[in-house]
Amino acid sequence: MRTLYFLIFITLLNHCAFAGMRVSVSLYALHLHATPFTVGVLMALYALLPMLSAVGMGRLIDRIGARVPMLVGSVAIALGALAPFLWPTLTTLHLTSVLIGSGFMMYQIAAQNSIGYIGRPEDRPMTFSLAALGFSVSGFVGPMLAGFGIDAFGHIATFGAFAAFPLLPIAVLGLNKLHLPQPHTHAPPLDPGRSIVDLLRHRVLRHVFVASGLLAAAWDMFTFAIPIYGSRIGLSASSIGLVLGSFSVATFVIRGLLPAISQRLTAWPLLTVSLGTAAAAFFLFPLLERASFLMAVAFLLGLGLGMSQPMVMSLLHNTAPAGRVGEAIGVRMSLVNMSQIAMPLLFGALGTALGMLPVFWATALLLSFGGLYARRRK
Repeated sequence: MRTLYFLIFITLLNHCAFAGMRVSVSLYALHLHATPFTVGVLMALYALLPMLSAVGMGRLIDRIGARVPMLVGSVAIALGALAPFLWPTLTTLHLTSVLIGSGFMMYQIAAQNSIGYIGRPEDRPMTFSLAALGFSVSGFVGPMLAGFGIDAFGHIATFGAFAAFPLLPIAVLGLNKLHLPQPHTHAPPLDPGRSIVDLLRHRVLRHVFVASGLLAAAWDMFTFAIPIYGSRIGLSASSIGLVLGSFSVATFVIRGLLPAISQRLTAWPLLTVSLGTAAAAFFLFPLLERASFLMAVAFLLGLGLGMSQPMVMSLLHNTAPAGRVGEAIGVRMSLVNMSQIAMPLLFGALGTALGMLPVFWATALLLSFGGLYARRRK
């Protein structure tokens, strides 16, 4: 378990930089008078290369292991945060989005692949719940540091601070100080004719891919929309950070309770509740303007979305064919990033033309359909 806890800790540092920089990039772009569509482009760039390369990265990890991709990803995150510290322009923010999005994709696929092989297969719901708790901490700390750092020291200094977060993961992985586990079963010989279509034809995997894509899109839409909406209604950067942070606190709470909850409900009922709760929260957001009310709804959203990731990752590890777990994680991430590209661009343009209310309610409608889909799964 020592390996698990240390892996969670260095993942927390990288994810803190990832989550904090997403908020910092959005707010700095708005500070430079960028439109919601431009902010949508920046958020979409976080997902562009991951969408195109996640499957290939998963296959590479299946062949060579996790350490090198985790190291390279950590370096990319550090460089992405350092770039706007050195060259604070709107153009640089586009490069930052590409570097941090691609770097965290490499790191995350490798880390999630490794976490699934720590302990016994039957321990995976608990293992991924612990890992998800770490993501909740970093998801709270990153946006909070971004908001208060910008208010206290400015955007540029905040970029420099986030560039320091990946340094410990780089040192640990570069010096090979963390022993990463190997798969429990040996991978079969690589079949040159295999395709991701094989995984998409797998009934259970296909259902998991659809549900997890919707849930991840809701998560990223929240991160994308709240800074824009908060700025439009006059909230300070620290207030926006508190709204985002309350979401992460809720994910931490629900993930701490998840082992007990999962004893009463199986994965698909939990995913149905998650989608329904998220739909209700997105319906309420544009009806509120006080930071305290927005924090309460963000907390509700965090309760709903926070329970989903451990169940999804456990289902993927338990269902994927032997030797193709990394590839299955890559397929999921590619599909997730596809929605992350389309939705910020679509809803960024919609927000520019019509305001943020249609953005929130369109997301709520999409999640409602997703909830009906998940309810039909057995």
